[in-house]
Amino acid sequence: MPPQKTKPPTWTDLKKVVNDLDHSQMVDLIRDLYRLSNSNSDFLHTRFSMGKDPIGPYKEIIKHAMYPEYEERETIEISRARKAISDYSKASDDLKSKIDLMIFFVECGNRFTLDYGDIDEEFYTSLCRMYYKAAENVLLLPEQEQKEFHQRLKRIMESSLGMGWGYHDDLCDTYYEAFPDELDE
Repeated sequence: MPPQKTKPPTWTDLKKVVNDLDHSQMVDLIRDLYRLSNSNSDFLHTRFSMGKDPIGPYKEIIKHAMYPEYEERETIEISRARKAISDYSKASDDLKSKIDLMIFFVECGNRFTLDYGDIDEEFYTSLCRMYYKAAENVLLLPEQEQKEFHQRLKRIMESSLGMGWGYHDDLCDTYYEAFPDELDE
């Protein structure tokens, strides 16, 4: 008879074990996880609002993923940049910082195109989707907190004129749909 396959442990299984830990064991576990990887320590710093710039490590990841060292033949890693935003969102519910990261994602990709020329359709589609999500989230903020992001989104849109794959048109559509008062200016 072939050996029975066992199911991998689930969160429920792990939760039972963790619930039985005493305070000291819990602190040791968190320390070990903290030391295990930079992403764990970044997560904990962000979750507990520690340090001067909790989004700094996430911006660094986005910058290197969306604006790699071109001369070093590094490649753009859109999924890595998106994951940085997702990881931040899991660690913190600070909407303004999340929007900052989303707009920074588009700014880096936009800047890369301005500096090195057109990329491919998939690249622009990713930028447009993130731009749309950022604009959508900006509208969730109180009106007095929108201005800074509003201006950054406008600068991206204006600088995209002449870029390929309908990128500029998509940004204009998103921008003026989100901020229709701008059509009158």
